[in-house]
Amino acid sequence: MPFSTSDGVRLWTATTGTATSAVPVVILHGGPGLWDDHAALAQMLDDLTVVHRFDQRGCGRSGPSDALSMRRLAQDIDELRVYWGHERIIVLGHSFGATLALFYAASYPDHVAGVVYLDGVGIGDWRTPYHDEHLRRTTPAQRERLAALEVADRTADEEVEFRVLSWFTDHADRSMAMTWARESASVDLPINFAANRALGTEITSWPPGYVSGLAAALPMRVTYIHGAGDPRPASAVRELAAHTPHHTFQVIPDAGHSPWLEQPEAVRKLLRDIVTS
Repeated sequence: MPFSTSDGVRLWTATTGTATSAVPVVILHGGPGLWDDHAALAQMLDDLTVVHRFDQRGCGRSGPSDALSMRRLAQDIDELRVYWGHERIIVLGHSFGATLALFYAASYPDHVAGVVYLDGVGIGDWRTPYHDEHLRRTTPAQRERLAALEVADRTADEEVEFRVLSWFTDHADRSMAMTWARESASVDLPINFAANRALGTEITSWPPGYVSGLAAALPMRVTYIHGAGDPRPASAVRELAAHTPHHTFQVIPDAGHSPWLEQPEAVRKLLRDIVTS
């Protein structure tokens, strides 16, 4: 069901589940510049509450937009909340979506009952260990091919190959990493690299202490969930969690950046406990 924002951008949305006394959940996808692919997460909660998903402006199946900022994305979430008729929501953000969930909760605290920070990047220098792990999980030939594809005018097949080589290191299970990466890479939607650059530049321009300050000001409970095998280090997320007044921190063993693929029952239990608590 499409929704038009106050500045006229059409957002693709999907709603599943059953309205109950439990707080509704809104899932925020990662990127920035990607699209929602979290139907599996929604299915874990559909019998407990209503679950909403959407593609962020300029991304996936949503309409184009030049207004690409964290504040505008947070406003989109709140306009959707009103449209869906909810006083308060739980925001569940994955990867970049985890940062967006934190920013939204800090911007609209009265409308947030809880935050799930799922495999975000935390604070501090997470990039160095991330790149070190990427090197460890790739061969010289794979790195050479990825570098060539980064500068090429890619065909459709080369675009899939580029995505696979970029994403397969996210998974802890090396025997399944290529399979899962190819499933994500084969989605016939374009990556919005302009959105990735704009939002990435904004986030990196935030002064030291900005993100921890957002977390420190949150009155609701924040649940941090992180795959132990995510190349983005859990220590950076733990450091962020330490600034959050009301939080829990859960590391999922034998799981990477998308822990619901590798340890679905563990993720399912955690999410259901959050919704029913």
